[in-house]
Amino acid sequence: MDDIVKSPAADRKTAVARPTRAETEAAVRTLIAWAGDDPNREGLKDTPGRVADAFEEYFSGYLLDPVDVLSRTFEETGGYDDLVMLRDIRVASHCEHHLAPFLGVAHVAYLPNGRILGISKIARVVEIFAKRLQTQEALTAQIAEAIETALRPRGVAVLIEAEHQCMSMRGVRQPGVKTITTRFTGALETDASYRDRFLQMVHGPRG
Repeated sequence: MDDIVKSPAADRKTAVARPTRAETEAAVRTLIAWAGDDPNREGLKDTPGRVADAFEEYFSGYLLDPVDVLSRTFEETGGYDDLVMLRDIRVASHCEHHLAPFLGVAHVAYLPNGRILGISKIARVVEIFAKRLQTQEALTAQIAEAIETALRPRGVAVLIEAEHQCMSMRGVRQPGVKTITTRFTGALETDASYRDRFLQMVHGPRG
């Protein structure tokens, strides 16, 4: 085995022994053969290596810790204490049930409590959690929890809308269907006026 990876996901603290590169490529060749093709033919002979490279990129979030990304905050807010929101953050993740992609956008907001985050850090945290095997429900909760833990804001809101290829390309084959998940904490959960403003901002005009 190459090394041990400890997933920094809050609810998955298990250590996983990673196979070697050779074992990984051999597994891909097995899957190609199981699908009914010849892994040694010209068009496929380099595919195992390319798949291994792609997996390193797809699932690079296991090697990153969102707490570190969110560790730097700023207290100079100029008295600003209203919603801070990033809309339409790209989400590209993989369903843990079928290893099929799900693609969409995340909308994330928080109410400052004396400190703010660099806005790029919010998008980065979305990306870290998305680059793991996921369910959309867990992804939504993990983003909100990470911001809550790092910033201790007055409230957090996360809304993700995505299309799942495990549903559009197989099974019931329903392309174009979006799954929508939400997570609200603090004032964004208890105060309907904040929650309504967040949803209005999500669905407001673009451009």
